[in-house]
Amino acid sequence: MNGLTLSPALGWPIGGGIAVVMVLFAIVGIIQHIRRRSNTDETLVTSIRRAIICLLLATMALTPSIVSATDNRAINATNVVIAVDVTGSMAVDDAAYGDSGTITRLQAAKLAIADLTDSYPNASFAGLSFGSNASLDVPLTPDTGAIENWANSLSTEPTSQSAGSSLDTVLDRALVTLKSIQDEHPDDVTLFYVITDGEQTSATNRRTFSSLRSYVTNAFALGVGSAQGGKIPLNGDGSSTSTDQQWVTDPSTGEPSISVMDEATLEDIADEMGGSFVALNADHTVSNSALASMSSTWNVTQTVKHRERISPVIWPLTIALVILLIWELATWIFTSRRLL
Repeated sequence: MNGLTLSPALGWPIGGGIAVVMVLFAIVGIIQHIRRRSNTDETLVTSIRRAIICLLLATMALTPSIVSATDNRAINATNVVIAVDVTGSMAVDDAAYGDSGTITRLQAAKLAIADLTDSYPNASFAGLSFGSNASLDVPLTPDTGAIENWANSLSTEPTSQSAGSSLDTVLDRALVTLKSIQDEHPDDVTLFYVITDGEQTSATNRRTFSSLRSYVTNAFALGVGSAQGGKIPLNGDGSSTSTDQQWVTDPSTGEPSISVMDEATLEDIADEMGGSFVALNADHTVSNSALASMSSTWNVTQTVKHRERISPVIWPLTIALVILLIWELATWIFTSRRLL
């Protein structure tokens, strides 16, 4: 619905002040003409013209505008950001995904990523990996093939490079990525999945994941591995195991170190992000757990937003003001020459 309104370009305090002053000038000019009409050469037409000039300036200061209502249809897409742990413990062969057979934790993570891309048709994806460092491997893209290729290429970092697992390594990179997505797509739904065994062996205290809350619609901590745990391959790449594999040893005992999935830490991380924790195992996968029903909640949606557009309409007043000023100038020149 369209209509007229006043929307001072200089704001109501300044615009309103100018309007009041101009109206006072118009009133004072008329009063002065009435009082001095017998002792002045100013005609009634001149007095009225000058009053109109003041009133036009007052009206222009208030900026008459036309209000037009518009309905914008916005497409709200879904953005899925996946962060995968690639520390040496992800090569432990104690995970399961959908059946009783055991696979490495990283292999379970790869299967989870494949199910995530299937769960969010028409979504855009971004992929991060973290170990001793974190990196954005795949910037946000609607190309699910790029995410699948990335997942297939993931391997655990050499255990010789590790100085202990620190889950908060991903925080800074994830924060920058999620903030950038929100800035560029403020109307979109953004989901964050972190896939890890939850093992924190670094001597430093883990930072909280709560800083991510402001930039995600929902978040999930997906746990891979088992409570029984397993031995960590010394140079495993997370894709296979060998019978003659060497193992990472515990310096205090000289025996192979046992790595277990830390559900308590994963639950804490999920809580800090305001999300949910799901342990991926033989009975629970992305496609047959609560995650599957949740994914249908965040699909591509279309919303209608009502907006009002204000368009100033000053040009008719400007034309009238210019005509009156030219008339005033011409009258002044004619009167000045007549009085010479």
